[in-house]
Amino acid sequence: MKHIVTYIIIFTTLFSWAQQDNKAQLLAMKKANNYVYEGNEKLSSEDIVSAEMAYRKAISEQPTSVAGVYNLANAYIKNGNFEEALYRLEQAVKSATTKEEKHKAFHNIGNVLMQSEQCKEAVEAYKNALRNNPSDDETRYNLAVAKACAEEQKQQDDQNQDQDNQDENKDNEDQKDQEDNQDQEGDNKDDQNDQGDEDKKDSDKEKDDEGKPEDDKKDEGKDKEDKQPQPQPGQLSPQQIKNLLEAMNNQEQQVQEKINAEKQKGVKVKSAKDW
Repeated sequence: MKHIVTYIIIFTTLFSWAQQDNKAQLLAMKKANNYVYEGNEKLSSEDIVSAEMAYRKAISEQPTSVAGVYNLANAYIKNGNFEEALYRLEQAVKSATTKEEKHKAFHNIGNVLMQSEQCKEAVEAYKNALRNNPSDDETRYNLAVAKACAEEQKQQDDQNQDQDNQDENKDNEDQKDQEDNQDQEGDNKDDQNDQGDEDKKDSDKEKDDEGKPEDDKKDEGKDKEDKQPQPQPGQLSPQQIKNLLEAMNNQEQQVQEKINAEKQKGVKVKSAKDW
């Protein structure tokens, strides 16, 4: 019996704590909702700063308040602060407990991404929104717009990449042409140097020929004589012909003297044959 009383006391205490906790949660929820309503009124009157403050109070009272986070994101969207809006909408997705809440959060995420010209990412956001509410025609329309935008951006990126490749190839060709021109100039310079060396050699040779001593010139003359054509076998050399002519002249002179002597004796003789 004693143990039963103890359990009853403990159960009563826990129940009391649960009731108090529920009351605190209900009170926080009520305050949060009041701040959300206040923020909505400020936002409708274009008092964006006051609306933002009200939504922040709602979140502080109830951090899981999807309405507070979602509406705060909308305030950032109107203020043009898309980065902060995107952050708050992602929080709303995590805090959402129903498909409709997730659908609205993803839909607005797509809108923010389109404002930031992140079309490819917006396509995925709208797809997620339609997964939670396939019957929303507005989301379906936005998805089609996002797809067209993403395709256009892809084509533009491809064109830019092609242009960059062309520019890079042109730069490489220009650099190669410049290197080839430098090589050609170097070759021409080497040819000019070689031609100058040849001209210098010819000039030095002429000077050497002019400055040679007489003995060297005689040697050159002797070399030229040595280089004259030599008689072939069966032919007389110029010296042999000269000796033969002299011998013929001597013989003719002897014959003539003999004829003269015979004339003196009165004896006729035959004339010598011509050679």
